[in-house]
Formats: sequence, C-alpha cells, structure tokens
Amino acid sequence: MIPFPIGPFTTLDAVAVGMLVFLWVLTGWLVENPPKSRLSVSVLMAEYRRDWMRQFVTRQPRIFDANVIDSLRQGTAFFASACMIAIGGGIALIGNSAKLEGLAQDLTIKSDGVVLELKIFLMIAFLANALLKFIWAHRLFGYCTIMMAAVPNEATDPEAYRRAAQAAEINITSAKSFNRGLRAIYFALASLAWLLSPWALLATTLLASGVLMRREFASTSRMVIMDNAAK
Repeated sequence: MIPFPIGPFTTLDAVAVGMLVFLWVLTGWLVENPPKSRLSVSVLMAEYRRDWMRQFVTRQPRIFDANVIDSLRQGTAFFASACMIAIGGGIALIGNSAKLEGLAQDLTIKSDGVVLELKIFLMIAFLANALLKFIWAHRLFGYCTIMMAAVPNEATDPEAYRRAAQAAEINITSAKSFNRGLRAIYFALASLAWLLSPWALLATTLLASGVLMRREFASTSRMVIMDNAAK
C-alpha cells in the first residue's frame, strides 16, 4: 500500500482507525450473537442470572442477593468514575499544547500538536462510550434492585416468579451494558498505540480483539461455566 495524505494523515492511518472501529463493532456483535455451537461467556452467564432470580424467590433471608447487587453497582460506579477521570485527563492534555508537545518529545513522536490532539481524541471517544454504558448499567442495576424488592416473600404467590423473571431480564440487560463498557475500554487502550504509528495501532487492535475473543470463547472460565451448565 502506498500511503497518500488525507489531511494530516495517511491512507495507513485511515485503514488502522477503520480496522479499530470495525473490530470493536464486530467483537461486540459476536459476543452478543454467538453461534449456537459456540456460546460466549456473556450469553452463558445470562442463564445463570435467570437461575439466580429463580433461587432468589425461595431464599430466606435475601441478604445475600442484596449484597450481590450492591457489589455489581459498586463495580459499575468504579469504572464510571475511572472513565470520567481518564476523560478529564485527556481533555486537559489536549487543552495544554506545551504539555502535549513535551509528551511527544518524551515518546520521540514526530507529529504536530493537531495530529496528536486528534489521536488522543479517538481514545477519549471510546472512553466516553464506556462511561455512558457504565452509567446506564449502574442505573439498570438500581432498577433490578427495586424489582427484586417487589418480589413477594411467598413462593406460592402467583406474582413471585413472574416478577423474579422480570428482574432477571433487567439484570441481563445491565450486564450487557456493563460488558459493552469494558470492551470500549479495551479498544480505548488499543487506540493509544496510534500515538506511536498506524502499524502499532493495527497491532494493538488485533491484540485487543484476540484477548476479548479468547476470554469469551476459549477461556478456562468458559470451560468451567460450560461444565457446570452440563451438569
């Protein structure tokens, strides 16, 4: 490929960024819509969440379930806070041209300030996406908490299992949003390599995609989950 300039960038830069976005979308789609012969960890865990809510109906007291939901909400809050801090740091770096030029010199990057700002903005865009997903997941886990509290204490109540099933679906939707936020963080980290070169960006994009695919489709945790599901 013979690179030619596209504004301040080359064809290779455009290809690398396009590959980053494409694999981000593709991995997300594969994780949420896997082939039936090879279910992802995220899809397998959805059934465990439904089992959890079915067990929740007859569990007395329900303190354990409340603690689990609280830990899930704390996790989403932590990642949301971390994303906000990272976004703030990125924006501050973009707004300080002297510091940005100093960073370029430290990393021996041969790019002007505008190019570096655009490259950092790509990372910020992924972090912003992750932040929105974590915020929504946190809110949905809150909805799930309320719906769980609305489940009658008596398992014989005709509303008990119906409301528990509703809480399970909200829980699954929350987890889906949380996982989307985590994937965005993976690709935000991968996008940092663009500061070095488009080749580095291509390499980290493939690495991030490979790590995500392995953890969803070929990890030890998946084998354990599948083994338990078979039993």
